[in-house]
Amino acid sequence: MAGRRTVSRHNPQFTEVELAPAFAKLVQAAGYLPEITQSTWFNTPSLKVRGKSLCRVKDPDTVVLMCPLEEKELLIAAAPEIYFETSHYKGWPAVLVRIHAIATAELALRLERAFAMQAPKAVLKAWRK
Repeated sequence: MAGRRTVSRHNPQFTEVELAPAFAKLVQAAGYLPEITQSTWFNTPSLKVRGKSLCRVKDPDTVVLMCPLEEKELLIAAAPEIYFETSHYKGWPAVLVRIHAIATAELALRLERAFAMQAPKAVLKAWRK
């Protein structure tokens, strides 16, 4: 429903229309991964695998992407124009991504890594065949 308000508890209100471009890029990049469902997480659009979150739209320009802590530090150091964190995400296995700055191919790789981190072993095994 265009214009309906979605509320994030950490951000001002954004309409679904405002969040739609970022979410569309996530959906496109994750299109080849199995058992991905569209859902919500903190009242914003998200992608999940069997109920476990891979990513969510934080605001029209930023997505939260699950990421191992050791990779997070490397990504932020290597490409601070794309990856960053706020104090809220310090110590948490998630990295913030400037969605309009990341290439779709790199986003697909990051989503694949999040998928490997979050998907049940049986799903991973079947996917890797």
